[in-house]
Amino acid sequence: MKDQIGLFEKETNDKPLAFTVRPQDLSALAGQEAIHRRLNHLNIEKLPHIVFFGPPGTGKTTLANILAEQSGLELYSFNAVLGGVNELRALIKSALELKTLSGKRSIIFIDEIHRFNKAQQDALLPHLEMGDFVLFGATTEYPQTSLNKAILSRVQVWPFSKLKTKHIKDILLRALELEKKELGLEIIEHISEFANGDARSALNSLELILNQNTGNLSFEEIKEQILHSQRAYDKNSDRHYDVISAFIKSIRGSDTNAAILWLAVMIEGNEDPIFIARRLLVSASEDIGNADPRALQMATSAITAISQIGMPEARIILAQVTTYLAQAPKSNASYLAIDAALDFVRSNPTIEVPTHLRNKHPDKVKYKYPHSFNNHYVKQSYLPFETEFFENSNIGYERLQKEYLDKIRRDD
Repeated sequence: MKDQIGLFEKETNDKPLAFTVRPQDLSALAGQEAIHRRLNHLNIEKLPHIVFFGPPGTGKTTLANILAEQSGLELYSFNAVLGGVNELRALIKSALELKTLSGKRSIIFIDEIHRFNKAQQDALLPHLEMGDFVLFGATTEYPQTSLNKAILSRVQVWPFSKLKTKHIKDILLRALELEKKELGLEIIEHISEFANGDARSALNSLELILNQNTGNLSFEEIKEQILHSQRAYDKNSDRHYDVISAFIKSIRGSDTNAAILWLAVMIEGNEDPIFIARRLLVSASEDIGNADPRALQMATSAITAISQIGMPEARIILAQVTTYLAQAPKSNASYLAIDAALDFVRSNPTIEVPTHLRNKHPDKVKYKYPHSFNNHYVKQSYLPFETEFFENSNIGYERLQKEYLDKIRRDD
C-alpha cells in the first residue's frame, strides 16, 4: 500500500493503536451486516468503483484495505483534506505507470472524498471511464448531495451503520488481547458506552489510558478523561449543522431546557460564539419578529457584547438571549410576508409605481400626507392593485399593533 506519506516523505513506525489493531480479514469487520451481505455477492477479481458512506470509525478504511489485500491490487491512499491536486496527480501517475508496466490495475482510495470540489471530482471521470484504476472513496457526508451526479452514476454506494456499544466493546477487548494488555471491564464498558459508535475514537481513548499511569487515578478521573476525549462535535461535519438545527428548532418550539442543552453542547465543542450569536439574530427575526421586537434588540446587543468579552463569560450572554428567545411569543409573519412578496415580484413583469407615490407625481391625483390627518393616518392606496402578503399573527406585540391599526382605520 502506498499513500501520500509513502510517496513524499519518510514513514514513521509510531503507529496509533487504531492502526495497529485494524482487522486484516472480513470476519473481524464488526457491526456491518448490510456490508457483509454485499460482500457475499462481490466478485473480488472484478472490483467495481465504490464509495463507502457512514459515520466515522465504522470500518470504511479498514474494508478498503482488506479488499485491496484480497484482490492483490496495489492500494494508493489519498486524503482529500490533507492533499492537493499535485499529490493526487502523482498517485494517479503511479497507478497508470503500474498498469503500463504490469497490466495490473490499482486501487486509488480517496478518504473524505466529499471535500473534493466539482472540478476535482470531474477530473476523475476520464480515468473511471477508461478503467485506469478502481476508485474507492470514503465519506461521512450523504453522497447524493456531496458528490457529483457524474461520479455517482459510475460508483456503487455502500452504507455503513453506526456501531453499537457491544461491537465497540468487542473491538476493545480484541485490541487488549492483541496488545497483551489488561484493563478493568468497568472502564472498557464505559469507553464503549461513550464512544458514539466510533471505534477509532474508542481505541484512541483506550490508548490514552494504557499509555499513562492510571494506578494513581480514580475511576471517576478516568471517566472524565474518556468523556472529554469522546465528545463528538466536529465544526466541519454534519453534527455541526445538526446541533445548531436542534438549537434553533428548540427555540422556535419554546422549549427553554432543550435550547440550553444544545447551547451547552456547542459551547463544550468549542463552537464559535459569534456563529451562535448570528443564528440567534436570525431566529429573533424569523421566529419571533414583531411578536416581541425586544428579541431582535437583545440578539443584536449579544453580538456586540460577545465580541468585546469573549469566552468563557460570553456563555452567560448566549444563555440569556437563548432563554429570552425560547420564552418569547412567536411569530413568523414577517418571514412569510417577505417570501410571499418576493415570489410575487419574481413571477410578474415590472411593477409600476402609482404616479401619486413617485418622487415627482405629474397627474392630478395627489399624494395625501398622513401626518396632516387625525391619528396621522388617511386612507389611500399604496399598491397598483389589491393584494395581501402580510397576515398578522395576533400574538404578543403584533396583537397590539393590529388593535391600533384597526382603531385608527375605524376612526378615519
